[in-house]
Amino acid sequence: MSADPATPADPPRSSRAGRNLPMALAVGLGLGGVIIAALLVYRQLFVVIVAAAVVTSVWELHQTLSKARGIRLTWVPLAVGAAATVVLAWPYGHTAQGLGVALTVLACMGWRFGRGADGYLADVAASSFVAVYLGLFASFATMMVAPPDGPGRILTFLIMVVASDTAGYAAGVLFGKHPMAPTISPKKSWEGFAGSVTGAMIGGALCLSLLLHGSWWHGLISGLVVAVVATGGDLAESLIKRDIGVKDMGTLLPGHGGIMDRMDSLLPSAVVTWLLLSVFVPIA
Repeated sequence: MSADPATPADPPRSSRAGRNLPMALAVGLGLGGVIIAALLVYRQLFVVIVAAAVVTSVWELHQTLSKARGIRLTWVPLAVGAAATVVLAWPYGHTAQGLGVALTVLACMGWRFGRGADGYLADVAASSFVAVYLGLFASFATMMVAPPDGPGRILTFLIMVVASDTAGYAAGVLFGKHPMAPTISPKKSWEGFAGSVTGAMIGGALCLSLLLHGSWWHGLISGLVVAVVATGGDLAESLIKRDIGVKDMGTLLPGHGGIMDRMDSLLPSAVVTWLLLSVFVPIA
């Protein structure tokens, strides 16, 4: 009797989203641990982490857009300008944000002269978009961590976004039947969105009352808004990736894709969370 044919090794376990779920969870927990440690030990380290994530995301976008569409970001001035906007928002606030974006765009326009007229508008437009999307949006995280209660504000921001993503994923897997945006992200469902809203509202209520000594109902409002914005940010990046024909923006984070793939819901949420907390928990 001949030997049984060799059985191929089992493929890595993946979720319904097509990811290696155990690896994704391990990487996510590791990143969360690094961020919490930075907030507790030395708040400025958090700003350094955000700036490093922004620079890495600029590089990922530069590589992806160049290969997929022939769009070449002026990545050197873009990375420097975006990182400077993030870092300088600590001491200089809105002045650093406005001048940072304006000077970054000007530098990108001039830097691009060397490659001639062919594709100039597309390259500069994409670079300007990234200066706002990464540099400006991420700098609102710096604005949140700068006050004395900054660690609590950042934890509130992160917990609401993570709760939105996690509860939305769980609800979508368990109960998802009605597609939310089938032409953009087929796996997103209205049931998943309801889970996102519920998770973010619970997280917001707990964080505002326990971490920031605010009103729990302000936390409910904040969670609702963040869930809507985080979902919109996720859909917007899905549109960008569909437009250029890629699944992920990078491969740096196993189970997640690239750094940019983890920033989609965080970036716009940073803007609205800063605004909401400024209103509901004014800085003394």
